[in-house]
Amino acid sequence: MTLLNEFNNNQLQLKNRVVLAPLTRSRATQDHVPTPIMTTYYEQRTEAGLIITEGTSPSKNGVGYPRIPGIYNEKQIQAWKEVTNAVHAKGSKIFIQFMHTGRVSHPGNMAKDAKILAPSAIAPENTKMYVDGEGELAIPTPSEMITAEIESTIEEFVTAAHNAMKAGFDGVEIHGANGYLLEQFINAGSNKRTDNYGGSIENRCRIVLEVAKKTIAAIGAEKVGIRLSPNGAMNDVGPFEGQVETFFYLANELNKLNLQYVHLVNHGPMGAPALPDSIKEYFRTNFKGNLILSGGYDKDSAEVALSENNGDLVAFGRPFISNPDLVTRWEKGAELADPDFNTFYTPGPEGYTDYPTV
Repeated sequence: MTLLNEFNNNQLQLKNRVVLAPLTRSRATQDHVPTPIMTTYYEQRTEAGLIITEGTSPSKNGVGYPRIPGIYNEKQIQAWKEVTNAVHAKGSKIFIQFMHTGRVSHPGNMAKDAKILAPSAIAPENTKMYVDGEGELAIPTPSEMITAEIESTIEEFVTAAHNAMKAGFDGVEIHGANGYLLEQFINAGSNKRTDNYGGSIENRCRIVLEVAKKTIAAIGAEKVGIRLSPNGAMNDVGPFEGQVETFFYLANELNKLNLQYVHLVNHGPMGAPALPDSIKEYFRTNFKGNLILSGGYDKDSAEVALSENNGDLVAFGRPFISNPDLVTRWEKGAELADPDFNTFYTPGPEGYTDYPTV
């Protein structure tokens, strides 16, 4: 099986082509420090050659959800060390995903001195935010970032990259997808700026490329990937006029940076507009680093995608939630367990580290 063969390309050597997709599970503390059960959770899923962590904030301003982890203070760094040590002991590689939630935030989940930031002062219309003890609440209108805040936010990503190296990660994934801060800048519907960070394709993509360039300068291009979701509809972004040209531009510019990988998400299997073939094919042709495919794949469809050279690696999300031994189950032809949706984001081990293996 191609999927389970060893992989070695672009200074990334893995025991197979299986990737654990980044999955928010909300098991950190309320102060956004990783917990011991998170170490257990990732260790259980080390049948994947590459693990990408759940979205982890580079800043106190980016932890808009309850109990998501950060990597902006020493407690968090030390707690993540436990995770990376456990994963490496099992022979897998692990990248940390940097997710700044931007406008998809609620002050009830943030420090008192934190601020909800976005490219423009536009609140999501249809997305609500869960706050412990209060339930789902309307999201307040964010503050439009001034230039100094954009610059300081870019530096927070750089500091987070240094922190990730201290914590023992093999690399970092910049989250430019799913309607969070960086995609809020990319998307013409959520970015109405008229300065150097809005308007034209080049301006809307500027912060993404500046984060990538400065992160590469900090830790090396071979340790940096990025996640993108063209045509995605999460968190009130959605398709926008000129999106094909926007992502063609990003593909060309990211290629110049010699990134380790681009992680392309297709939300089509989840009922959203599908990833346009033109964008997927353009990245495959014009981006020379590794390409990770994600979105509704099973073992068979992943094998087809790899055999047709549509990508280099395939990420799996929900199947890994309820099947920590996913690769073994594939090898044995064992039935896959179904996940419990009710415990996706609840605190504690239930529905997290208690799924059985075959």
